[in-house]
Amino acid sequence: MLVQVHWTNKRYDYVKDYMLDSLIEAGVVARFLRSSGWVTIGIDPIRRSKHQKSYGGPERRHIGSAAA
Repeated sequence: MLVQVHWTNKRYDYVKDYMLDSLIEAGVVARFLRSSGWVTIGIDPIRRSKHQKSYGGPERRHIGSAAA
């Protein structure tokens, strides 16, 4: 699937959806178009990259016998 992007150099283009995360991380995408409208990087919420730290809270999972 193609996603419309607005590059940081003020140009518009389309990229494959699987490329979007790495382009955002590289800092070359200023905005991209979702079905709900334009998403501005650094302002609007986007999902986290797989490379970023995941959950930072206390560990609550217990290894061992699980209550059934």
